[in-house]
Amino acid sequence: MFDYNWLPAPKTLNLLSDDVHIWRINLQQSESQLQSLRETLSSDEIARAERFYFPEHSQRFIAGRGTLRAILGQYLGIEPKQVEFEYQPRGKPLLAAKFADQGLLFNLSHSQDLALCGVSYQHQIGVDLEYFRTMSDLESLAKRFFSPREYEHLRLISPAEKQQTFFRYWTCKEAYLKATGDGIVQLEEIEISLTANQPSQLLVSGNWSLRELTPADHFAAAVVVASSNMNLHCWEF
Repeated sequence: MFDYNWLPAPKTLNLLSDDVHIWRINLQQSESQLQSLRETLSSDEIARAERFYFPEHSQRFIAGRGTLRAILGQYLGIEPKQVEFEYQPRGKPLLAAKFADQGLLFNLSHSQDLALCGVSYQHQIGVDLEYFRTMSDLESLAKRFFSPREYEHLRLISPAEKQQTFFRYWTCKEAYLKATGDGIVQLEEIEISLTANQPSQLLVSGNWSLRELTPADHFAAAVVVASSNMNLHCWEF
């Protein structure tokens, strides 16, 4: 994985054709910050937040969706509450049709208390973020969802490397599927080439770019865009 500098965002956001902006979002917010973010949500988003059983899951949703609105509002030049969404059949949010002429596409992923939001101009984009966690069935999951070559690679490496490698494969695949809007059912059809000290490669047809990110210790992340070039900027919200 390759590190990028997470910088404070400039006051004026310029998103050019090959630019991809990745925003790192801390989902641990104070009560007052959560209340401010909650006030920007739509009624259906508030209802969704209230359906979570555990309070921390509700708080993370409010922080994530409220911050997403704040970020998109900056690009659109409107208040966060004025941002409107539509949803694809699998639930992926898109900006409402009234904003189509802006050419703004985005994707959000969260894990534990961290979220990443990717924004691009007129290129499909997918972002995935995963926290390294212990999994007793790691190899069986790899056998089910990875290609034979990926599974063999994972099976033969040292136990110390297995967890990180598994989540690197997983985030790269998920980022691609989130960009295309396809579901997890096709995970095994997406092949990733992981080589030590080399950028990972997406072995699929079409015009796609893949980058891995290290947003924090013990996290894996990846971004995929439908373009042969990716000029990546990493911002801290």
